[in-house]
Amino acid sequence: MQDLLRRLDLPNLPTQAMHDALRLLIALLLFLAGLWLAARVAEAARRAMDRARVEPTLTSFLRNGFYGVLIAVMSVAVLDFAGIPTASLVAAIGVVGIAIGLALQGSLSNLAWGVLLILFRPFRIGDYVDAGGVSGTVDSISLMHTVLVLADNREAVIPNAKVGTDVIVNYNRRGTRRAQVQVGIGYGDDIGRALQALRDMLTADARVLAEPAPAVFVAGLGDSAVNLTVWAWAHRSDWWPLQQDLPRRVKETLDAAGISIPFPQRELTLRQASPIPPPA
Repeated sequence: MQDLLRRLDLPNLPTQAMHDALRLLIALLLFLAGLWLAARVAEAARRAMDRARVEPTLTSFLRNGFYGVLIAVMSVAVLDFAGIPTASLVAAIGVVGIAIGLALQGSLSNLAWGVLLILFRPFRIGDYVDAGGVSGTVDSISLMHTVLVLADNREAVIPNAKVGTDVIVNYNRRGTRRAQVQVGIGYGDDIGRALQALRDMLTADARVLAEPAPAVFVAGLGDSAVNLTVWAWAHRSDWWPLQQDLPRRVKETLDAAGISIPFPQRELTLRQASPIPPPA
């Protein structure tokens, strides 16, 4: 082609233009092929996460993020192949990314903690937890917020960054919980009889688990009573009714056994002072 153009005494511009046009056409074809390949790779990653039972919300987010990264890398590579300088473009993208990161620092922190909460699952929907300084039942977990339903049916929306950086107490993870009651009996009452009566009461309750075994023991000696502690383990579905019912049953059991529950008492000693002599 160049020999022919020299023989025709034509300038080299058309040859360079055809070369550039061919390169742009190949770059366009590569870009389209890259779009197709990036979509296939992203879908393969999504299917792999589905097989690994990753949370659907996190799966969609990671799939879209992975696809976006592939498109960005492929676009820079295609532009470089087409002969377009990409150094300034990459620098501009980096500056824009830093600016966006600084502007959305709080939101990105919530997003990062949302990903970690969904991955590591310190709690699940339906668990009763202490999270972010709030106690309630987990209603939903998103990438930005965790929603808890409080005992009085109020709804608390907590940023994931606050949930992740605070102590999380999960009351349902182990499957069982311990109900506890403290009661005092009189110093003149039979301690052994009181302990046995309470143990029999726990054994007869179908909600109380045999393992871990229930326990009744002397917790201390108070000012006006011998303090007893009652422990009873139950499944998480039975814990709340048992915890509500246990104080009443302890009182009724001790009354039936003739054991007194004293109230705080104070003894006052009165002394008569000698009369004050009248002034002279």
